[in-house]
Amino acid sequence: LIFIMHLQEFVTVLVRDPRIQKEDSWHSYIDYEIFIHTNSICFTRKTSCVRRRYREFLWLRQRLQSNAVLIQLPELPSRTPFFNMNNPNHVDHRRQGLQEFLEKILQDALLLSDSRLHLFLQTQLSPEDMEACVSGQTKYSVADAIHSFASLNRRFPIEEEERKKGKNDADSDSESDDSISCGCKASPASEES
Repeated sequence: LIFIMHLQEFVTVLVRDPRIQKEDSWHSYIDYEIFIHTNSICFTRKTSCVRRRYREFLWLRQRLQSNAVLIQLPELPSRTPFFNMNNPNHVDHRRQGLQEFLEKILQDALLLSDSRLHLFLQTQLSPEDMEACVSGQTKYSVADAIHSFASLNRRFPIEEEERKKGKNDADSDSESDDSISCGCKASPASEES
């Protein structure tokens, strides 16, 4: 008897760790860590961590909707004039809504084919840079952008030092180490206004 084990594809997405970021002395915003862990062939990297703010989610939803007009996209948590970033209940309600939005998006095969979604989830590029990359106006491809971001952020500093020390070692920098922690806590916040 021959047993063939079929691995079920999965995509786990977590929206967590809301942080208040100061733009200047008058303006602040909250960004959220988006953690992805998957075995799906749709993804270039199997784990990734980025930080995104609410307005970037709005941009993503608009772009996905314009490219998939026949699909009814899930709603984002509503933008409320009474949102208080110092109120943990408001922040957590929004965080949950953003996570539910991404969970639903990631179940749709057509949406999974949109390069903007992958750049949003697996790089820290701004919406303008994502658009430029997708439309071929950059020197780097979508896959290059994702690989480059992952290479910069997948190791903790001590692991990076060990890798540099062992650079003469032939297998010191294996490309198959996607499962190690991405070190998102240390990654800089998205820089856009």
